[in-house]
Amino acid sequence: MKNPVPAKPSQPETEWERIERLPEFRELIAAKMRFIIPACIFFCAYYFALPILVGWFPELMKTKVFGPVNVAYLFALSQFFMAWIVAILYVRAANGFDKTVKKLLERAK
Repeated sequence: MKNPVPAKPSQPETEWERIERLPEFRELIAAKMRFIIPACIFFCAYYFALPILVGWFPELMKTKVFGPVNVAYLFALSQFFMAWIVAILYVRAANGFDKTVKKLLERAK
């Protein structure tokens, strides 16, 4: 007969484990996920739209807008602006997350 695995001695709860159980912490994680996941999906879709559009709709993307500049060039340039916009939105959201973290840490003391 095998010896049963000895039970681990009860360890005191760490500060992190205590914080992790707080409802405010769970709300913070949920709020971050509500921002991060849609933002990542949107940005990836926007990023991969250019090669997909160029491959499937080359005539549309070759359409001249002014001079030698076509729709594909403008779309490619818009990706830089979109990256900046997403970054600015994240910084604003992160400032809110930071305020929540500060309150959470004060409560956890």
